[in-house]
Amino acid sequence: MLEVEATGKNLEQAIENALFELKAPREDCDIKILDEGGFFRKAKVRVSISPDEVEKYQNRDKKREEIKIEEEKSEETEHKEETEKQEDVNEEPQQIEEETETFVEDKEKETTKKEEPKKPDTRTEIEKAKDFLNGLLNKLSLTAEVELREEDDAIYGDIKNYSDIIGYRGEGLNALQYLCTVYVGKNDRHAKPIRLDCDGYRKRREGSLIALAQRMARKVQKTHSSVKLEPMTPAERRVIHMALADYEDIETFSKGEEPHRYLIIREIEKN
Repeated sequence: MLEVEATGKNLEQAIENALFELKAPREDCDIKILDEGGFFRKAKVRVSISPDEVEKYQNRDKKREEIKIEEEKSEETEHKEETEKQEDVNEEPQQIEEETETFVEDKEKETTKKEEPKKPDTRTEIEKAKDFLNGLLNKLSLTAEVELREEDDAIYGDIKNYSDIIGYRGEGLNALQYLCTVYVGKNDRHAKPIRLDCDGYRKRREGSLIALAQRMARKVQKTHSSVKLEPMTPAERRVIHMALADYEDIETFSKGEEPHRYLIIREIEKN
C-alpha cells in the first residue's frame, strides 16, 4: 500500500489516520488536501509515499508478504503434526478409567474445601483512587505524578508530567476519570465522584469553550441562524450554557443521546 485516502474531524486527525494506515512517518510522505472539512463534514486527505521513498516501502511490503506466507506454512505444519499425534494416541481403557476417577476425586476435594471469607476493604475513597491510578500508570510504564485531594462534593486529582494521557479533546482523560470513578464506587453507591485533570487541561479547555460559545453567539446574532456544535460531555455543555446565560437574545439547548449529545445555539424569537 503506497497511497491511501483518509478522513478525520480535522485535517491533522485525517493526516494521522492516513499515516497510520500506511505505517509510514510524515517525512516519507506527500500529502494532498481533498477537503478541509467544516461543521457538517469531515476533513479528507490523500497521503502517498514520496517517489524517492517508494522502493524502500515496496521492499518492506514484499518482506511482510514473505513473512506472512512463512507463518501460514508454519501453522499448517504445526497443525499437521498435532493431528498425527492425536491419531497415534491409543490409551488403554483401564488407564482412562483410572485417570477419570482421580480427576473426579480431586474435584470433590476442591468443592469440599471451605472458602476463606474475603477481608473487608478498609481503604478510604481517596486511597482507593490513588491505588487505582498509580497501579494503572505503573502497568503502562508511565512515570506521571498523581496528586489527590478530597472535598465535600468530589475527589479531585491532578496528573502531572504526562499530557499525552489527555487524548483528543480530553477523551483519554475522561475515560480514565470514568474508570477511576467506577473502581472507587464499586459496592458503594454513595461514593464521591472522581474529577481528574492533567497539567491544567480542564481550565484551558473551559477557556476555549467559553471563547467558542461567545464566537458562535455573535455569529447567530449576525446571521439570525441557529448553530449546531459538535458532541460534548455534560460538563462541557454546561460550560457553554453558563457562558451564554446572560445573553438576552440567545438561548441554548441540548439534543441527541449520549455520547453523541450536542448543543444548539439560536436566537430567541421576538413576539
